[in-house]
Amino acid sequence: MTPSSTHLVLIPSYNPGPKVDSTVRAALERWAPVWVIVDGSTDHSEHRLSAMAATDPNLRVSVLPKNSGKGAAVLFGLREARALGFTHVLTMDSDGQHPADSIATFMQISISSPAAMVLGKPIFDDSAPGLRVKGRKISNWWANLETLWAGIDDSLFGFRVYPIDPLISVMRRQPWMRRFDFDVEAVVRLCWRGVIPINLPAQVRYFKPEEGGVSHFNYWRDNALLTWMHFRLFVGFILRLPLLAARRLRKARLSSA
Repeated sequence: MTPSSTHLVLIPSYNPGPKVDSTVRAALERWAPVWVIVDGSTDHSEHRLSAMAATDPNLRVSVLPKNSGKGAAVLFGLREARALGFTHVLTMDSDGQHPADSIATFMQISISSPAAMVLGKPIFDDSAPGLRVKGRKISNWWANLETLWAGIDDSLFGFRVYPIDPLISVMRRQPWMRRFDFDVEAVVRLCWRGVIPINLPAQVRYFKPEEGGVSHFNYWRDNALLTWMHFRLFVGFILRLPLLAARRLRKARLSSA
């Protein structure tokens, strides 16, 4: 496999458990390069990952001194990637839930449509917690309202390809989207900037603890964070409503022409 000079796989990782090893290996089998950003983990997974990187030139591991959140880890990787000339990153979780076998497909779509963001639309199986599946519908509804239905099929699924420059521009202008709120706020704000979403189906699997699954989702804390995030985004939506409405009307006219 010839490493890409424009697109890389970026994996933020915090106390991921043993699944991170197989996740990284599966990603490397399908794409290069793969970068892992260890976000202040305390489970010593960085030692195993660094040992893997020492024997594989297509793997790069960066270790952050303290846990700052998923968005902060992604932003660190974005800045490092841009400095080396990369233009796009595919983000995926380190816990094995996201489908490594879809990496090449997502990357090829991004390469053919570099101005767009390629968003995974999760296909759930019986392993998915019902509360999580139902609860995400609320966030998806709000995200679609806040973008005036610009075409986001799923706002929470973190398996997606971002163009680096507009995402860095979005993040550096405000202090939010550094933790669990990153995935939703990133797609909403990129839609506001006119970045077109392309949605592709992707299988997702939830692992039980006895299978090595690890979840850092806290129902009350993270839902409170999402509520505050959607309040901010709704205010931003109201301020941008004339622009979004004009853009939607223009798109409708072009479609009917």
